[in-house]
Amino acid sequence: MRAPRITRLSDDAHFVEAAAVNWTILAEGDDVTLIDAGYPGDLETVRYSLEAVGHRPEQITAILVTHAHVDHIGAIPALLRLAPKAQVITSAEEAPHVRREYLQQAAPKDVAANLWRPGFLGWTLHILRAGALSDPRVPEARPHTHDDLVRDPVSGLPTTGALDVPGRPVPVLTPGHTSGHTCYHLPDLGAVVTGDALATAHPTSRRRGPQLLHPIFNHDERATRAALSLLAPLPADTVLPGHGPVHRTPISAAVAAALSS
Repeated sequence: MRAPRITRLSDDAHFVEAAAVNWTILAEGDDVTLIDAGYPGDLETVRYSLEAVGHRPEQITAILVTHAHVDHIGAIPALLRLAPKAQVITSAEEAPHVRREYLQQAAPKDVAANLWRPGFLGWTLHILRAGALSDPRVPEARPHTHDDLVRDPVSGLPTTGALDVPGRPVPVLTPGHTSGHTCYHLPDLGAVVTGDALATAHPTSRRRGPQLLHPIFNHDERATRAALSLLAPLPADTVLPGHGPVHRTPISAAVAAALSS
């Protein structure tokens, strides 16, 4: 296992860059939210990253999913055996994708047709070792609902659009990369977990900085680009992407840069 790069965002929030994909750890006391979970072969790296910041898998109470590609949900089935309290939550549109009631993902033939492009061959060999051809499914996945929101203790009414899980992330539906792709705004950190709606690097790209993934990875390229308009107004200056390093710039500037690529 290659040790991941871990960026401290606060005492209770950390961003993890593994060999080919990223995830985010949010804590509140003894409870942990994990946003995405890597390939099947990333299980030990997920465990290492949790322990490196002072937590254990059994402390996970929520696993939030940006989207159901194998590199973002692959380790979840094994993690659930270690974290019996964990709920797997995503958008209503993406929950059936996580459960594998349908599949929107680049097919092996799509990748094979692009192996001549710089970076594709090395990346492909790596992800095959990580379990890219497996078909993880998470029957426990459910959509976040009105009842999951943070509520005022007196009135019982939702006070924000934040989910009542460690880190208080606010889901932002950004369809395109998949039909139910969801980003998560972290208002207390001024950050956005962008999943694959907005990357900052990828082995198949020579570009560095905010960008879209290669079109073969997007279910709907036009919608992927349009969804970025939903991120641009957010009050945030830190991008936490599914691929690439942390990028510190106003999210509006990151969106503009990605759309120009």
